[in-house]
Amino acid sequence: MAMECATLGPMPKDFLKNAQSRYDVVVIGSGLAGLTAANVLARQGRSVLLLEQHYKLGGMATWFKRPGGHIFDISLHGFPYGMVKSCRRYWSKEIADSIVQLDGVRFDNPMFSLQTSFTREDFTKKLIENFKLAPEQVHAFFDKARGMNFYDDQQTTTRELFDEFFPGREDVIRLLMEPITYANGSTLEDPAISYGIVFSNFMSKGVFTFRGGTDKLIGQMTEVLQESGVDVCIRCDVTKINLNHGKVASVEVNGRTIECDAIVSNANLRATIFNLVGEEKFDRGFIDDARAVRLNNSSTQVYMAMREDESLDVNELGDLLFSSTAPTFQTEALLSRDITSRTYSFYYPKVRPEGQPRHLIVSSTNARHEDWADLPDDDYEASKKDLCETTLDALDKYVPNVRERLVHIEASTPRTFQHYTAHIAGASFGTKFEGLAVSRALPQQITGLYHAGSVGIIMSGWLGAMNYGVIVANEVDNQLMTGGSASTTGFEKTVAGEVAS
Repeated sequence: MAMECATLGPMPKDFLKNAQSRYDVVVIGSGLAGLTAANVLARQGRSVLLLEQHYKLGGMATWFKRPGGHIFDISLHGFPYGMVKSCRRYWSKEIADSIVQLDGVRFDNPMFSLQTSFTREDFTKKLIENFKLAPEQVHAFFDKARGMNFYDDQQTTTRELFDEFFPGREDVIRLLMEPITYANGSTLEDPAISYGIVFSNFMSKGVFTFRGGTDKLIGQMTEVLQESGVDVCIRCDVTKINLNHGKVASVEVNGRTIECDAIVSNANLRATIFNLVGEEKFDRGFIDDARAVRLNNSSTQVYMAMREDESLDVNELGDLLFSSTAPTFQTEALLSRDITSRTYSFYYPKVRPEGQPRHLIVSSTNARHEDWADLPDDDYEASKKDLCETTLDALDKYVPNVRERLVHIEASTPRTFQHYTAHIAGASFGTKFEGLAVSRALPQQITGLYHAGSVGIIMSGWLGAMNYGVIVANEVDNQLMTGGSASTTGFEKTVAGEVAS
C-alpha cells in the first residue's frame, strides 16, 4: 500500500515529506479525470504521484460541512447510467453499487410543467402526447442524436439540429435543451455533436447519483488510490513544468523539483499551457489555437438546510427541478445577473443513509465570472446576500414559507469556485468544444505532456471527466512502454466509445 503524503489531521509543514524524487508519472490536480488517470496508471504498474493544491481531493466533485450535521454536495451530481460501468471497471464494485437512479426530474416554466423519469421512453411519450409531435419525427431525432460521434460534422449547430426536426417549436427546444445546458454548459450556438452525444447518453436509462454523498465517494476513491500504489499529496501547488529537449523532465512544487517521464495535467487547459509550461515552448500555430479556446461558463449556487423538524416531500418535489420565469429559452437569459432560471436539487436523508436525517436544497444558476470578479468586497457580499434573498423568493413557490423552515443559507459564486479549484474564471465545465483538439494535441507538442479534464464533448460532468482520464492514462502508458511519441490513432473513436459507455 502506498504512503499518504499528508493527512487531514494535524497538518505537517512539509506536505511532500515522504514523496520520492522521481516518478514515472506526475498527475497535477485531483478532479475525477486526474484521480482516474492516476488510478489506472498505478494499476498498470507505473509509479504515480498525485499532487493537489487544495486540502481535499475531488475538484468540483466536492462537499462542505456546516454545524448541525449538514453536509452540502456542490450542486447536483447527476450522471448517466454509464457511470456504473466506469466505476466498476476503473474503481471498485463497492463504488459502483452505491450509484442509484433519481426518482424524478421536473420542469416548470411559462411554456409547460411536467415530471419525467428522463429516459428515452418517457421523453418520447411526453413529446408525442403532451407536445403533439408525430412519432416518426420524435424517433428520428433520438436516432440521430444517438448516432452522433466525435468525428462527425462539427459545423452544424445545436440550433440547426433542432430546426431540422422541430422547426418553430421553442417549447420542445426548451424541454430538450435546458437540462443539458445545466449538465455541461452547452448553448444553441455550440456544435450539435456536443449536445447530441451528451443528451443521448442521459437518455439511455435516466439520471443517477451517488448514495452516501460526495464525501463518501472521494473517501472510497482515496482508499482505492492508495491500494493501487498512488502517492497522494494535498496542499501541493505545482508552479512549473520543466522540459528537457522538448520532453517532460520534472515539476516544481512546494520548493521541490520532482522528476518524471510523463505528466497528466488535470488543471485548467489554458493554465497548463500558458502558466505551467509557457507559450514559448510550443509551436506558434498551436498557441494560436490555444488562445482561441473559450472557457466555459461558471455558476452561482445557494445552499440551504432545513430545520431538523422540517422535511421535503420527494413525491411532490422530485430530485431535480428546472424552473424558469423566462418566456422562452435563451442562452443570454441563462447567464444574466437578472436570474430567471434556477435548477433546484433536493437532497433527502436517503441520499446520505449513514448520516443524520437532514433535508437540503441547492439552487444552481449559470453565471459569468466577469459579473462577479471585480466587485469590491462590500458589493460582493451584498450581491451574495441578494442572491440568497431572490432565490428564497423564487423557491417559496415550491417550498412554501421556506424562510421560516431553514436553519442555514449561504451562496457561492464564480469567485468561490476559482478560489477552491484554481480553475481560471471558476469555469465549471472547463472549455468549449474547441478545447478538446488542443488538449489532445499536447503530447505532439511536448513528449510526455498530457491533459485530462472537462473539455469539449467530454465536459459532460462526472462520467465524461472520468472516461477522459482513462483514455489519457492509456495513452500515457503506451508512450512509456514504447519510449516514443504518443499516438492518437483511433483516439476519436475511443473518445466517443468511452463517453457513450
